[in-house]
Amino acid sequence: MELKKDRFLYHLWTKESGFSSMFVLLFVMHFIVIPLFGSYSRFMVILNIFWILFLFAGIFSLSKNKEQTIRLSIIPILFVVVQWIAFFTIIPIVVFADLILSVAIMLLLIILVLIKVLEPGPVTIYRIIGSIVVYMLLANLWCVVYLFVFRHIEGSFQMAVSPFTIGSEQSNFLYFSYITITSTGYGEIVPIHPFARSLVQVEVLTGILYPVILIGRLVGNANFSLNK
Repeated sequence: MELKKDRFLYHLWTKESGFSSMFVLLFVMHFIVIPLFGSYSRFMVILNIFWILFLFAGIFSLSKNKEQTIRLSIIPILFVVVQWIAFFTIIPIVVFADLILSVAIMLLLIILVLIKVLEPGPVTIYRIIGSIVVYMLLANLWCVVYLFVFRHIEGSFQMAVSPFTIGSEQSNFLYFSYITITSTGYGEIVPIHPFARSLVQVEVLTGILYPVILIGRLVGNANFSLNK
């Protein structure tokens, strides 16, 4: 299967300027779509389909050979299959498979973006934007984990009661993930269970080290040119 070079998703991965589009897409998803429409399950299914297609585009664009493309494609394919099974039945093995594959999907997406950010060549402003995209994807990754812990470990998080019904559990924990990774911590959502607290500590550490190690290094070596 080959992607035509005039496809939008293909251009997001093959051109450095695609990082800007990735950033805009994530910004809209994280700060507008999920907070305001996260409670609409059908809408979220459409959103997930888009990101699966986006991931496939990255796999096809960045894989070195056909064998690698096939191996990497197994992860999103299994994710779709497990999601479909989970729609009809909820048993422990399906629940854990869904978590593992959801984490694997996010990690694969992060790795693909990092490969593009760190490929040989001058450090442009687009690559810096790409490193910010990774930062946002890390927040999304932790949101997935927090949501699983909240749903399956009773009392793992204490949440302030909100008078608004527009939000969803996903939007709550995406918000919590952002204030955790940025070490803000307003206190509306509090980790209670020791495992939840350990997860929060690791995310805080990630949020402190990542900007210093990668984003700071890229900014220091950047050639602020928009020629690409």
